[in-house]
Amino acid sequence: MYIDLRSDTVTTPTSSMRAAMAAAEVGDDVYREDRLVQQLESRAAQLLGKEAGLLLPSGTMGNLAAVMACCQRGDEIIMEDQMHMFWYEVAGIAALAGVQIRTVPGRKGAITAQQVTEAVRAEDIHFPQTKMLCLENTHNRAGGTCMSKEQMDQLCTAARQAGLWVHVDGARIFNAAVALGCKPADLVAEADSVMFCLSKGLAAPVGSLLVGPRAFIEQSRKCRKMLGGGMRQAGVLAAAGLISLSEMLPRLPEDHKTAQTLAQGLANLGAQVDMETVQTNMVRYKVPVPAADFASQLSQRGILAGVTGPDSIRMVTHYQVSRNHIETVLSAVSDIL
Repeated sequence: MYIDLRSDTVTTPTSSMRAAMAAAEVGDDVYREDRLVQQLESRAAQLLGKEAGLLLPSGTMGNLAAVMACCQRGDEIIMEDQMHMFWYEVAGIAALAGVQIRTVPGRKGAITAQQVTEAVRAEDIHFPQTKMLCLENTHNRAGGTCMSKEQMDQLCTAARQAGLWVHVDGARIFNAAVALGCKPADLVAEADSVMFCLSKGLAAPVGSLLVGPRAFIEQSRKCRKMLGGGMRQAGVLAAAGLISLSEMLPRLPEDHKTAQTLAQGLANLGAQVDMETVQTNMVRYKVPVPAADFASQLSQRGILAGVTGPDSIRMVTHYQVSRNHIETVLSAVSDIL
């Protein structure tokens, strides 16, 4: 049995999720007859202070549906240059939505309001029209870092002044809220739409939610169908998602504490850890040996980690990683280094 720290996507459903899935009363969600899906969508919207919600198979589809609902082909959207939407979503925004991405360099995943203002295209026959600002919170490639409510509000104000829609890739938005000590709805209050994942630290097997104004969600529903995401008896998935929101949300602080313990232990062993970035459940660090060799040696000891560069490793804590597991990991790292 491996200690799997590659990602919080590796989490398997809890026993209560499996029981709820087995007992789920389902209907055809495309016909809007699945009560559990409707309940989950309503709960998601309520948690983030938005009018309506939409269940989708994945976060990638949720982000793409949001872009398609807001933009026409040939439009442009602004985002920080290390965002998941730019790096890891197979250029769907370009290939399927026909929308151009304009990237802006950030610091630990964050950009400034001035950068947003400067990136908005002037009215000119040669230019695409800027339609949307996309933000990521927490930020994956920056190591799980969070943008504060003040930062989010400032960026939303700058976007609104330019007439832009603000979409938040909040795959782990609840981790951000926990780390910042604020309500999730307050953190994204000024944003127009938010996507979050059930299948990461919340441990559901499948699913993401897109929330926002009701008219936007209805347009996104049509985009979801176009992308092949119209599911039928999806209440089986929604049942697990409802357990995620009731049982897994309250325990996210434990993952953050475990990550801090891991990060400090790694630093003590000589790994290069930027503790400023260890804000949620991710730990990125550098090792003085080739990362692929290091990960291979960990695997031989029953530990899985992600290789993120020639000398860099990522580990992500979740509900299936305990303090005892962390002791085992640190002992293995000590042996290798």
